Parts: sequence; structure tokens; C-alpha cells
Amino acid sequence: MKLSYLTKQFSTVKRWMATTLFCLLAIAFVWQGAFFSNTSAMADPIATLIASKDAGDQVQEKTSKDAGRAKNFIDDTADKVKEAAKSNASKVDESTDNGSFVERKAKKDAATIQKRADEDAARTKKAVDNTKNVVERAVDNIKDAFGK
Repeated sequence: MKLSYLTKQFSTVKRWMATTLFCLLAIAFVWQGAFFSNTSAMADPIATLIASKDAGDQVQEKTSKDAGRAKNFIDDTADKVKEAAKSNASKVDESTDNGSFVERKAKKDAATIQKRADEDAARTKKAVDNTKNVVERAVDNIKDAFGK
């Protein structure tokens, strides 16, 4: 379908109006930002650097404290898993004859569960330590970047 002359002109006018409106809005946003910018941070840059160093120390302290809490939680969880395995093995032991296949299997499974709980706890603690170290290195790098 061919556009008529009037439709072409109307399309061109719409395009010009949209472009003009966009440019006016861009100018208004730039103008607004120039008058309402926060210049207090530029007045004393050393104070903000000191604040950022304190914030970095706070982040590192919080990371260490949270890592310790996470490790305690991991230990508690591993202990609960081991206790449940022991409890289940003793229940099987009480309900079966001495030396039965089911009893031996329950004890073997309990030992396997306890071993895996220790291994999983160790792996998880290592992951917590790695994460803590990554955060502390990142904070140190940021402090070094602002310090120079």
C-alpha cells in the first residue's frame, strides 16, 4: 500500500516532534542534575576515604564473625546427623537378634553416615573459609585502591 503525500508529511512531523521531545528531556535531566548534585563529598575527600577504610574493617569483622557462626552451625548439623545415625543403628540392634544381617548392615550404614557427615562438614567449612578469604581480599583490594 502506498502512503499518500499527506501521510508521509504527517509521519515526518511525528518523527521530528519525537526527536525534539527526546532532546528537550535530555537537556532537562542534565540541567536538573547540575543544580541538585551533592558537592559535599567533593569538599573533603580524605574524610570519605577514612570512612571507607572503617567500612572495610567493619565488613571484614562481620565476615569473620559470620564465618565462625556458619562453622558452628555446620558442626552442630554434623553432630545431629551422627547422633541420628547412632540412634537408628541402636534401634535396629534392639529389635533384632544378635549378629543378624540387618544389625550388621545398620551398624555399617551408621558408620558410613558418620564418616560422610564428617567429610561433608569439612568440605563445607573449607568453602566457608574460601568465601571469607575472597571477601577479605576484595575489601583489601578496594582499600588499597582508595588508599593510593
